[in-house]
Amino acid sequence: MSEAILDAAPSVATIEDKTQTKKYEEFILLTIGKRLFVILLVVVAWETAPRLGLVDRTFLPPLSIILAEFLKMIKSGALIKHVSISLFRSFTGFVIAIIIGIPLGLIVGWYKTAREVLSLPIDVLRNTSPLAMLPVFILFLGIGETSKLTIVAFACLWPTLLNTISGIKNVDPLLIMLARSMGLNNAQMFRKIIVPAAIPSICTGLRLSAASSVLVIISAEMIGAKSGLGYLIINAQYSFLLPRMYVGIITTMILGVLINYLIVGLENKFTSWKPKSNSSK
Repeated sequence: MSEAILDAAPSVATIEDKTQTKKYEEFILLTIGKRLFVILLVVVAWETAPRLGLVDRTFLPPLSIILAEFLKMIKSGALIKHVSISLFRSFTGFVIAIIIGIPLGLIVGWYKTAREVLSLPIDVLRNTSPLAMLPVFILFLGIGETSKLTIVAFACLWPTLLNTISGIKNVDPLLIMLARSMGLNNAQMFRKIIVPAAIPSICTGLRLSAASSVLVIISAEMIGAKSGLGYLIINAQYSFLLPRMYVGIITTMILGVLINYLIVGLENKFTSWKPKSNSSK
C-alpha cells in the first residue's frame, strides 16, 4: 500500500504543477486582453472625438492624421534622427549614473562612517530638482552636450544610489551572520551574499532612473537644444505643426514603455531565484 502511495505522489505533484501553469497562462492572457482593450478604447476615442466635434480638431487632430505624419517622418528619416540623439543622451547619462551610483551606494549602505558623513549632502542634493540645476550646468559646462549629459546623470543618480543603499541595509542579518561563520571575507561576502540580495532593490532604482533619463532629457532639449525629441516637440508647438508635436509625444511614451520593459526583463533574468506571484488581484 505504501509503495502505491509513493508511486502516486509524483503524478499528483505533476498534475498540480500543470494546473498552476495553466492558471498562470490564463492570468497572463487575461491581463494582456484587458490592456489591449483599454488601448483600443483610447484609439477609438482619439479618432472619433475630433471628427464628431467633441473636441477641437485644430488642437487635437484625429489619430489617423497623426499616424500619417508619423509614417511620413519615419520615411524621411527625421524621426529616427531625433530619437537616436535623445536615446544617446539619455543612455549615456544613465550609464554615468550607474557607474557612480551603485558603487557609492554599496559603500554608503555597508559602511556606517560613510553613511554618517554623506547622508546630509545626499539628502540635500536628492531633493533638488534636476531642471533647477540646468542653468548651473549650462553656466559651467556650456550649452553643448556636456551639460545635457550631466543633468541626465544628476537626475538618474539618486534613484540608483538610494535604492542601492536601501538594498544593502535590508539584507537579512542572518545571511551576514552565516557568511561570517563560514569564514567569508568582505570581498567574498559582497560578491556572494550582499550584492545578490540587494539586486531586486537595485533593479527598482534602475527602473526609476531609466524613466527619469527620458523625462529629463526631453525637458532639457526643450530649453537648450537644436535636435532631439524635446526640440522636435517644442519646435512643432511653436510652429503650430500639431500632428508633428503629437508624434514626438507619442514616440516619447513608446520609448518610456519599451525601456521599462527592458529593465524589467533584465531584472527577471538576474532575480530568477525570486518566487513569482501569479495572483489575479
